[in-house]
Amino acid sequence: MVRTATHDVQTTGQGDMHDVSGSVTEAVVNYGLLNGIVTVAIAGSTAAVTTIEFEPGAVADFDAIMEVIAPRGGSYRHHEQWGDDNGSSHARAAVVGPSLTLPVIDGELQLGTWQQIVLAEFDTRPRRRRLVIQMIGE
Repeated sequence: MVRTATHDVQTTGQGDMHDVSGSVTEAVVNYGLLNGIVTVAIAGSTAAVTTIEFEPGAVADFDAIMEVIAPRGGSYRHHEQWGDDNGSSHARAAVVGPSLTLPVIDGELQLGTWQQIVLAEFDTRPRRRRLVIQMIGE
């Protein structure tokens, strides 16, 4: 079986992170996936999907690391090309990646005790994001 669900998230801009574990788990349960894989993907070049312990300290640390990797105030050729300010957003999203695939065993999404699936917003303005949750298995 292949099943697809979507989940929309309203973000506030760069540095905003949302725990979407519940929505992914709900899709797995609703579609009756017992054993297989689930992929969570974001369509867009300025956001990403990953896992983290979703608590304020880890989220702040993640944001600080992203600022070192691709500083918002840095000089980006993307700004020159398009006259905008989100070059760091594209770089951050490319480093983290647009999707995540996890196993499902006996109907349970395989996440660690302190591991949550998150949507990381890197764009410099609020956005409405759509996650695609695709399940493959039995």
